[in-house]
Formats: sequence, C-alpha cells, structure tokens
Amino acid sequence: MRQVLLIVDIQSTFSPPEWLVDRARWLSARLPTIASVELHDEQVTPFQRQLGWHPAAEDECLVEVDRVFIKHGYGQTAETLEYIKQLGVERVLVCGMQTETCVLAAGFALFDAGLSPTLVTDLTVGSSLDRSGRLGIDLWTHHFREVITTAEVMAELGG
Repeated sequence: MRQVLLIVDIQSTFSPPEWLVDRARWLSARLPTIASVELHDEQVTPFQRQLGWHPAAEDECLVEVDRVFIKHGYGQTAETLEYIKQLGVERVLVCGMQTETCVLAAGFALFDAGLSPTLVTDLTVGSSLDRSGRLGIDLWTHHFREVITTAEVMAELGG
C-alpha cells in the first residue's frame, strides 16, 4: 500500500514526551514522512489575542522527515494537502501532538481533500485537557473510523 506518514507538531513548543519523539523517528525511518510545524504569526492566527498564549515564532520538527510544512493555526495548509495528493498515496498515517485539536484538524483537512486519514493511536499525545489522547482517538474513530497502531503498520510492512 502506498502511504505517507504525517507528523503533526512534534516540536519543542509543545514539549513532546521523549517516547513519542523516539517512536515517531523509528517509524519515519521506514516510511515516506512529512511533518507540519506550527509557528506563531498573530496576523494569521490570533492565538495571543484570543487565548493569551501562542506557539513559538521559530521552531522545528524534532523528527527527521522528508519534507516540513509550516502552518499557522490548527489546520494543515493547502500546500501540504496538494503535496500529499501529488504523492498518489492510498492512505495518510497521522501522528503527533494535541490529538483532539491539531491532529484531529489534520484528519478533517485530509478527509475534506479526498485523502484517507488513519490515526496511529500509539503515536499521539493529547492536549493538557487529556494527555492520554483518548478523547481525540475517540473523536477520530467517530469521524474517520480508521485507526492503527505502530505494530499493525509494521506487520503490514512485513517487519
């Protein structure tokens, strides 16, 4: 199956746990991988004005990937979605930070673009509201159905 791994916001701003960074690195070494990094631009997304907080203006993905896309806000950019479409993949595996916000927003963007998002459930961490990510996993399952674990991905890859 032709697939790509989309790593959402595994960057210093969101203080990802080391196990998440390590496991995402491990999987990204076995699949074509792209990442989104959320940067602050108050002119684009009013984090400071509305939430009293904002991500860093400069940051980088903590996982080595084939390509990084910068975003401002929760959703994925049109450029990211177009790039994924051009890859001609059958499935987009999604992992990362903020399961019930940025990761879920990636799912909606991918789905709306006609792509097939699948959440890697053991490679995601929720927001401070639910660090387990369970809320986001449940929402993902409700909206998109498709979830998988790293072990299941590896079994599909034959390794």
